[in-house]
Amino acid sequence: MSEIIIRRIDESNQQALQLPNEAFDSPGKLVVTRSEAGWHYHEILFESPQRQLFPNENYELELIQRSGLAVGAFEEDMCMGIAILEKQWNHYLYLSDLKVVAAYRRRGISSMLLDKAIEIARTLELKGLSTIAQDNNLGANRFYLKYGFTIGGFNTKDYHFTNQREKSDIYYYLDF
Repeated sequence: MSEIIIRRIDESNQQALQLPNEAFDSPGKLVVTRSEAGWHYHEILFESPQRQLFPNENYELELIQRSGLAVGAFEEDMCMGIAILEKQWNHYLYLSDLKVVAAYRRRGISSMLLDKAIEIARTLELKGLSTIAQDNNLGANRFYLKYGFTIGGFNTKDYHFTNQREKSDIYYYLDF
């Protein structure tokens, strides 16, 4: 196995933006509450994991570069993970998508992609990263919390008029 390299996605490797989403199992959900002391959370585990698959995106490099950038994890010429990032008005670099090929998950690739995002954000004089995770994507929520993100918001209305109305979004922030 050769070394994994994290690099910006540009014209030479833009095919990486078509990395398909792959299914994952979520063992539970993160329940978020707020008190005067701040944000609190606990996990609820499902009787059996729920299989989830997000729809594929059709990313275009030119559109991404208008408001941000993309980075990819490559082993030789094969892309095994990407992060799509957008500069925000509030001095955060927003992580709009983070995905890793199923066969390469749990190898630290997501952390490597975020490490590169932080490096880039600092060169752009931004103050932090932000992202959103669905409450029932327990793996993503655990990852962001372990990486050092803190909860900064909770939205129960994003899916109100969809077939996913039981879901909520958790807003994460990582200041540096």
